[in-house]
Amino acid sequence: MFGYQIPRDYDEAMELDRKNGNTKWKEAIDLELKQIDDYQTFKDLGKAEINTKGQVMNAQIGYKKIRVHLVFAVKHDGRHKARLVADGHLTRNTTEGAYSGVVSLRSLRIVIFLSELNALKLWGADIGNAYLEAFTEEKIFIVAGPEFGDRKGHILIISKALYGLRTSGARWHDRLFDVMKDMGFSPSKNDPDIWMRPSSDGEVYEYIAVYVDDLAIVAKDPAEICQTLKDKFKFKLKGDGPLEYHLGCGYWRDPDGTLVADPKKYIEKMMEWYEKEFGEKPRKMKTPLEPGDHPEIDESPECSEKDQSRYLTMIGQLQWLVALGRFDIFCATMTMSKFRPAPREGHISRLKRMYGYVSETRAAAIRFRTTEPNYDNIEAPQHNWMRTVYGNVKEVMPEDAPEPKGKTVVTTSYVDANLYHDVVTGKAVTAVLHLLNQTPIDWYSKKQSTVETATFGSEFSAARTATDQIVDLRNTLRYLGVPVQERSYLFGDNKSVVTNATIPTSVLSKRHHALSYHRVREAVASGFLLFHWIDGKKNHADILSKHWTFVSVFPMLKSLLLWRGETKDIKDEPTVMDKDKAN
Repeated sequence: MFGYQIPRDYDEAMELDRKNGNTKWKEAIDLELKQIDDYQTFKDLGKAEINTKGQVMNAQIGYKKIRVHLVFAVKHDGRHKARLVADGHLTRNTTEGAYSGVVSLRSLRIVIFLSELNALKLWGADIGNAYLEAFTEEKIFIVAGPEFGDRKGHILIISKALYGLRTSGARWHDRLFDVMKDMGFSPSKNDPDIWMRPSSDGEVYEYIAVYVDDLAIVAKDPAEICQTLKDKFKFKLKGDGPLEYHLGCGYWRDPDGTLVADPKKYIEKMMEWYEKEFGEKPRKMKTPLEPGDHPEIDESPECSEKDQSRYLTMIGQLQWLVALGRFDIFCATMTMSKFRPAPREGHISRLKRMYGYVSETRAAAIRFRTTEPNYDNIEAPQHNWMRTVYGNVKEVMPEDAPEPKGKTVVTTSYVDANLYHDVVTGKAVTAVLHLLNQTPIDWYSKKQSTVETATFGSEFSAARTATDQIVDLRNTLRYLGVPVQERSYLFGDNKSVVTNATIPTSVLSKRHHALSYHRVREAVASGFLLFHWIDGKKNHADILSKHWTFVSVFPMLKSLLLWRGETKDIKDEPTVMDKDKAN
């Protein structure tokens, strides 16, 4: 990890210290145990009396013995970390809820977008030993091992929500819930791990996005929020300040001040792993997969057991990279994920190619551009839907959404389908890209659940999926207190589908398209969705629907992931990778 060997247990950590001629792992262990003791996590009952059967004779009645172990890691800045984790699987399943959620990365991007839109400050903070802020309700104890020093062999009752216990996540969630409520925050009904409250002047909302113990704070005075967490609630915050690194992404600004979410450090970690596993750097590639590739018909030999394990790791890394913003590899990653149970040699060769593409395009990043797009040249059709089955239909508005505050947001979506993407199953792929103003905020690439025999059917099915997602996105914004423009824009490159969806007199030709047909048409009739045709060369969803050529998508990739500054300044010529602009 980041070029360091990671020990598997306490003994190996001590051995690595001896080999390396330092005490970094010992210091990490001592720091972890000191912090745990600072939280009064254990109650020491003295030396354990153990009989010949290994039973602890002087344990308290009703308490169950479990084990703990150490987990080691190295942070991106080289810090050595040790975490004491309980073997919670040794305890009984609880009848109470043990679930504790985390903020979705889409919600996190939305909150960061709102910080830029409404000129709020964006801070990050890590709550040290967060679970230990809460008490556990489980009756358990351990017999201390050698890492506990003088307490080796002692009975230690666990009183705090130690990492690894079944209910620790829920107990920490309960504790944080009480703290947030005390500070005037309430959970969003769309994503309960986004906490929000009106700003002191009432002009906008402030937000805290929670991912276990990592906080992304969007507020007029985030320093005041952090100070309250420290002073009033005694939380031990680490790294509190302007957000620079969060959940695998670095955050920085272009020369013009545009905020950038950049997964370069995560990509570097991926490439270090690759070089260690394969003994070489990946070959440079301009596309994730060969254009028109069909890995489902690959008949090469099955991978060795070692390569099967590598395949799972590579797919996991690529999937997380997609979640961090690299939607340009989404279609390829989705396609290759299918072969995880039994990959072939040709499949892992394709993943190596994808690593070569990612290595070559490390500069790609999400930029939070908040200027509203100019759609003055798009005329909204003036059709009368009253004499159709939809009548005077209106968009269904949530009645319990908070009062909108701040600047208005325009949602733009691109949709595409790739017929016969999988030649074995005959299934097409649905691809959707969503933007808030000019910021990519969510993306989707998935094989359709039914087999379509013509492009029309697959495109209408994709349009239905896009419509459902637009409705969800609009309501997500409303539940975050965001003013949403009256109309959302959906762009597709199939004229027949756009015509059938937007003309009241169009006729349904095939009944098995009825659900998609009526879902999209009702949204258009209600007035909140404008479905407009564009040339396929300008359809950004093409990036997510097929295995493309570099020349065909580079103009779109350039504006979405590579360009610094105003996108209106981009020239149309897709020549070579403009690294001077991208780096």
